[in-house]
Amino acid sequence: MLNEFPVVVTGGAGFIGSHLCERLLGAGKEVICVDNFYTGAKRNIHHLLKEAHFEVLRHDVAFPLFVETGRIFNLACPASPVHYQNDPVATVKTSVQGAINMLGLAKRRGARILQASTSEVYGDPQVNPQSESYLGNVNPIGPRACYDEGKRCAETLFFDYHRQHGLEIRVARIFNTYGPRMAINDGRVVSNFIVQALRGNDLTVFGRGEQTRAFCYVEDMVDGLLALMDQDDERGPINLGNPQEITIIELAEAVLRLIGGRSKIVYRPRPEDDPCQRRPDISKARALLGWEPTVGLEDGLKESIDYFRRQLD
Repeated sequence: MLNEFPVVVTGGAGFIGSHLCERLLGAGKEVICVDNFYTGAKRNIHHLLKEAHFEVLRHDVAFPLFVETGRIFNLACPASPVHYQNDPVATVKTSVQGAINMLGLAKRRGARILQASTSEVYGDPQVNPQSESYLGNVNPIGPRACYDEGKRCAETLFFDYHRQHGLEIRVARIFNTYGPRMAINDGRVVSNFIVQALRGNDLTVFGRGEQTRAFCYVEDMVDGLLALMDQDDERGPINLGNPQEITIIELAEAVLRLIGGRSKIVYRPRPEDDPCQRRPDISKARALLGWEPTVGLEDGLKESIDYFRRQLD
């Protein structure tokens, strides 16, 4: 049964957004996918265009949006350093002005709204794992600040709208996510390694590869976002991610083992403000949402490798 009003997914043609749109349609929801296609891709949603209850709007959230809706997932923002550093001013506008516009839409419609925040709000953390109570260690003037501080300001706006206007908000802090529909050229470590190995190129590791990450498969992430939106008691922020921490060099070795070939690992200087550690404490998600990841890294990598192999072919 369709809800009275459609669900809006901003950034709906992006990596996570397209999977979310697909899942919502499968649950019988009417979906409005909003994307300016700066980093989103039409191929991610092409298979959904035949669905009677799916609508696509080419729109930049930095400008107001006027539609009827009962729920909003605000995922719009470039999420990889290659893209968000390409136009840092636009990245800040998307995070901050986009949040203002989507919160304004939610206020006008009396809608519940979820903000896709990020583990980057913790910066280069001095505690490990990172819990929601940790206030972070962010460089506000560095090359990553357009994304880090933009998302931090968006969280501020969400909680101020809740306190001032009683808005129903949800804030998810998304940790490293991977899977099919990642862009080939997005500069994220999983897609970089897989594409390099499939092309027979050497895998580029920055620094000594000792920095750590925790990788969550995209279907698990969508489960978490839906669980957070659907429960009625917790606003967040809530960490969503896989608590299994590995080093970048271990990830590179896993990709090489699964793909084979003659690719080697080569080392390059580490980018400025690249976090040394990244691992979520998901105690709140487990307790309040009954959520935790179920897809193991090797299984998720195999699915991702199959996807990129098809794209390259």
